[in-house]
Amino acid sequence: MSEEDVPRSRLSRRRRANSPAGTKKRRDVWVTAEEEAALIARAARHKVTVPNLLLSAALSEGSETPTERRAAMAELMAIHTLLARVSNNVNQIARHANAGDEFPQDAKAVLAYVREVAIRIDRTIEGLM
Repeated sequence: MSEEDVPRSRLSRRRRANSPAGTKKRRDVWVTAEEEAALIARAARHKVTVPNLLLSAALSEGSETPTERRAAMAELMAIHTLLARVSNNVNQIARHANAGDEFPQDAKAVLAYVREVAIRIDRTIEGLM
């Protein structure tokens, strides 16, 4: 069996299957040079053509809309605010404990963890923008 006789995997197909009814509409999309380079790079990563990438992204149910993206960012910012309030409470507990003889050993570790989570949230928000 030669290489030509070996069927290609459906996943390695770069081109969409032909529609039995044929192509009905054509859409032209104008992009900048930077956007074109980004589209070509992303299409290459996904091993598809640029038109296939655009079409699958536009028609995908799993992709988020700009409104959903803003809502996700707002939720992350609200969580960040909540973590800041928790962090403030932990600081107050530590301050109170330092004034007396008792100091909870976990207070410092909890505060460090809260800061770590806040930094992760900030990075996630920056990645969404």
